[in-house]
Amino acid sequence: MRIVTQLPFAVEQLEHVWIPMTDGTRLAARVWRPSNAEREPVPGIVEMIPYRQRDLTAQRDSIHHPYFAGHGYACVRVDLRGSGNSEGVLTDEYLDQEFEDAEDVLSWLAEQPWCNGRTGMMGISWGGFNALQVAARRPPSLGAIITACSSDDRYSDDVHYMGGCLLTDNLSWASTMFAYNSCPPDPAIVGEHWRDMWLERLEHSGLWLEEWLRHQRRDDYWTRGSVSVDYSAIECPVFAVSGWADGYSNSVFRLLESLDAPTRGLIGPWSHKYPHLGQPGPAIGFLQEAVGWWDRWLKDEEDNGAMDGPALSIWMQDAVRPATTYEERPGRWVGEPSWPSPHIERTRYPLGRHRICAPDTDPVSPELTVQSPLSVGQFAGKWCSYNAPPDMPYDQREEDGGALVFDSEPLEERLEALGAPVAELALSADKPVAMVALRLSDVAPDGKATRVSYGVCNLNHYEGSDAPQMLEPGELVTVKVQLNGMAQSFPPGHRLRLSLSSSYWPVVWPSPEPARLTVHPNESSLVLPVRPTRIDDEFPPPTFAEPEGAAPITVRQIVPGEHDWHVSRNLVTMEGTLDVVKDLGKVHFEDIDLMVTRRADERYTFEGSDANSVRGRTDWLMGFERDEWSVRAQTRTVLTSTPTEFHVRAELDGFEGDERVFAKNWSTRIPRDFI
Repeated sequence: MRIVTQLPFAVEQLEHVWIPMTDGTRLAARVWRPSNAEREPVPGIVEMIPYRQRDLTAQRDSIHHPYFAGHGYACVRVDLRGSGNSEGVLTDEYLDQEFEDAEDVLSWLAEQPWCNGRTGMMGISWGGFNALQVAARRPPSLGAIITACSSDDRYSDDVHYMGGCLLTDNLSWASTMFAYNSCPPDPAIVGEHWRDMWLERLEHSGLWLEEWLRHQRRDDYWTRGSVSVDYSAIECPVFAVSGWADGYSNSVFRLLESLDAPTRGLIGPWSHKYPHLGQPGPAIGFLQEAVGWWDRWLKDEEDNGAMDGPALSIWMQDAVRPATTYEERPGRWVGEPSWPSPHIERTRYPLGRHRICAPDTDPVSPELTVQSPLSVGQFAGKWCSYNAPPDMPYDQREEDGGALVFDSEPLEERLEALGAPVAELALSADKPVAMVALRLSDVAPDGKATRVSYGVCNLNHYEGSDAPQMLEPGELVTVKVQLNGMAQSFPPGHRLRLSLSSSYWPVVWPSPEPARLTVHPNESSLVLPVRPTRIDDEFPPPTFAEPEGAAPITVRQIVPGEHDWHVSRNLVTMEGTLDVVKDLGKVHFEDIDLMVTRRADERYTFEGSDANSVRGRTDWLMGFERDEWSVRAQTRTVLTSTPTEFHVRAELDGFEGDERVFAKNWSTRIPRDFI
């Protein structure tokens, strides 16, 4: 990334600002603005997330917010209520209180003498979610948003559930927030009151995993904050961004299809990161694109070209060898004038006996069965990649031995697909609760298989996720399983492979007991969204500048971090284990003289074919040090199950120096609800 030192406007920073809420609570914020904004007010941009603007996101924030300020915007980075240095307690995601606070912040910003009354919201992940959610409330000053790596549907396309199946990322993410919610405010900002604020958080922020597990089907809990319930509520322009290695790329397609407001979509090869910091690469000049977006909608620069390119810009990925991490993904940019695109040809490939057959053929095949071992899924990578090596899917041959596999003939010419594949399956299960996982892979001539898309389906949700029901063992059902959207080029000589399994641990929690699936290929097919290669000649591809940003603050690594992803199998006990280490070591924020330690350890295990032996455990350590002040929080969360219940156990300990000043344990049983 190129560091820009000369921006159109000189920038001043207000390191700490209190923003009062309607109920008297104060939120902590940092502000960057043009130094002449008091004389010539400018539009404002808000980012509100719970990840601590004074330290944990300070380096990332220092790249894009001063950059926007240097282009004529007042940027306000706010700690959510109960996070960072803000007052109060954070008790869940996307509560009405959060939306009301956001409206208070926007109102406060619009009334500042250095703001001209026009505002935007932006964010990645949580900040992308609440930008969409607040836009649906139509605050009067809000003129546009940028939403990155977010979703419009909190039940079917978020970190909690996928296809009606319980994601183990639900445990991982709940544990992450368990740790973050246990962090203290900084005494340098809040004063001697810091300890009272910290202990209040430790006591009252709660165990979010317990709440999320009490809602295993689509209900009012999930529709709150899901803008898919009423897309028409969003009237301001929306710039939706994601990456193919991210967990949230599907929402970009739906937002383009469903919003009436001006909408632009961008999907690159990236993981869960902003595109100017995008990994895998290539990263792009996203901040330049964002400035153009803000200029168009907050400064009325109608002829600046922000909306002149394709409605949807996509990185069409070329074939690669399977690997758990990539520095760059080869490919090219392509554009579509709208979504759904008139260029896409949905092509049905019938399934035969272990074959993906040519379109317009009528293969005959006997019934095929599969009952997968619990080891299928150990090489799947993360549901949502952070490009923290190695968290992407490995060679799928490691998984295919426990799956029902359908291969195409070697391709005679290049095939490109853009959009979401759909598997149309006629099948039955021999148990009343069952699931199916589907993987689409690119198989090279040497046999190496690279996963390009996947999907899972809780078969008990075949008539809707709001009303799951028992399966009748042996009864034939027809399901359409939508796989994740993709943009993939398959070269000549390669094969397509569709792999079907009855479990996918530890991506999703297995069914209460192993189920055998019987598939009827004669009534099943794979539908691919084929993009003719000639389209590039008819519709020019988008182009992007090289990434640039403001100079990041200095953060010095004191103790090195560690990332590891270890799969093992004990052939005496038959225990299979996935150990994940995400250790950021210890860093020194030099501008505020603060040491921060972060480490997470995750372990996912199973024994033999016992579906109720599966176990997920996550341990977190968060530490903060300055002079004589030393505070740390340690958490542990364990999730297990029986055929009828989930069992959640958790521990939280808070320390000042070596003295434990807080301890709390949880042990809760929650009935399984067709999962």
